[in-house]
Amino acid sequence: MAELHDLTALELAAEIRDGETSPTDVVRHALDRAERLGPQVGAYVTLAPERALAEAREAEALLRAATDVDALPPLLGVPCPVKDLNAVAGVPMSAGSRALDGYVPEHDDGIVTLLNQAGTIMLGKTTTPELGLPCYTEPDGQDPARTPWDLTRSAGGSSGGAAAAVAARLVPVAQGSDGGGSIRIPASACGLVGLKPSRGRISPGPYGLDGAGLATLGFLTRDVRDTAALLDVAARPWPGDTFELPPAAQPFLEAARRPPGRLRVGVLTTPVIAEGAPVHPACVAAVAAVETELVELGHDVSEAPVPFPAERWDAFRALWSVMALQAPVPPEREDLLVPLTRWLREQGRAVSGLDYAQAVSAVQALTREIARTWAGFDVIVSPTFAQLPAPLGSLRDDADPGGDFAAQTRFTPWTSVWNLSGRPAISLPVTVWDDDGTQLPVGVMLGARFGREDVLLGLAGALEEIFGWRDRRPPVA
Repeated sequence: MAELHDLTALELAAEIRDGETSPTDVVRHALDRAERLGPQVGAYVTLAPERALAEAREAEALLRAATDVDALPPLLGVPCPVKDLNAVAGVPMSAGSRALDGYVPEHDDGIVTLLNQAGTIMLGKTTTPELGLPCYTEPDGQDPARTPWDLTRSAGGSSGGAAAAVAARLVPVAQGSDGGGSIRIPASACGLVGLKPSRGRISPGPYGLDGAGLATLGFLTRDVRDTAALLDVAARPWPGDTFELPPAAQPFLEAARRPPGRLRVGVLTTPVIAEGAPVHPACVAAVAAVETELVELGHDVSEAPVPFPAERWDAFRALWSVMALQAPVPPEREDLLVPLTRWLREQGRAVSGLDYAQAVSAVQALTREIARTWAGFDVIVSPTFAQLPAPLGSLRDDADPGGDFAAQTRFTPWTSVWNLSGRPAISLPVTVWDDDGTQLPVGVMLGARFGREDVLLGLAGALEEIFGWRDRRPPVA
């Protein structure tokens, strides 16, 4: 029999329903691994064992009372930690910042409520960089998140702790969020599946707001079907949503199990937001491997053009810096922020009301330009980021936060295009690269038309069968 930590979320839920294991046994196993392996990869900032065990006992009561196991919550008893950018009532939340130490939310965010209703168990809060701003997870006063494939390298960010937890098999799935690549980047660094849904697919409500509409909630998994099952759980509107998509025509889990029809696929390996940024041969080779398989599957594959000139991306910079400024940091604790955050907030203070309005308009114009440029494609394939997983500390530059920000754009010159346009995109761990004897995962990103997560999940499911990433194990697992 497979070890509990080797099971996917859907497999684990099935074993619990069938009585092969119990929620309490699952939680104790996950807590043990979190305590033993979690510090090695910097997965958790806070564990909540008492809450988790109480939820496990509640799950067991539901099981005992059930007259029809098929009517039980779909993920009953499955551990799913929450990123420390989302509130869990009674659990400390610092959002990766010393400036926010001591804050304890009084309510659960909507995504936490939905996960609870689906039967998942909140094991703890996963590590995030300060306010989720950079593409690495190296918060002051906390352990950095490391990829289990090489503990000298970053797990990416900002959902770095979530990715490290899933990749090290501490949990089968974890909740994350993505404002510029923050699910897809750590998915690639840790060898996982990471979906950024369409804008409006997962609501930030009832307490969160959309703001500029760059960020969305999502999940890190080892398996496409787990991603689809979690999307089915989370794709629920809350009253007053700014953006709301109509319900999907079929459950996303069904879409993931059925390959899509013949697709028009565009391949893009030229950096978009950082013109001339170097691209590692491993990233190009991974895209080529996917391209070969897509042709073999019968899809029409051709080169895709860059959707807009790099300088047009400055609208994202304006929105991102104002978003950093909006964080509720007490003025007397501003000096506790890391240099990058302070720099971004200063940039935000320099953005006038007119500048901000023009940036919003520019993003909307870019969205239309992307739609026109890629009108002939159903799916765009690119590297997830441009290099192998980054060595710890190689991107963070406290002495030059402006240079730090620029280095991040060179490292990940594709992901934010999908946040600007609101379209869905998924990172898939298609290959492993031998870097002087160290095996490192390399992700490939697929993006689709607005609202077409079904296409991405169906295509991702087909590629999962070909590349077989579920069976790969990093050294720390």
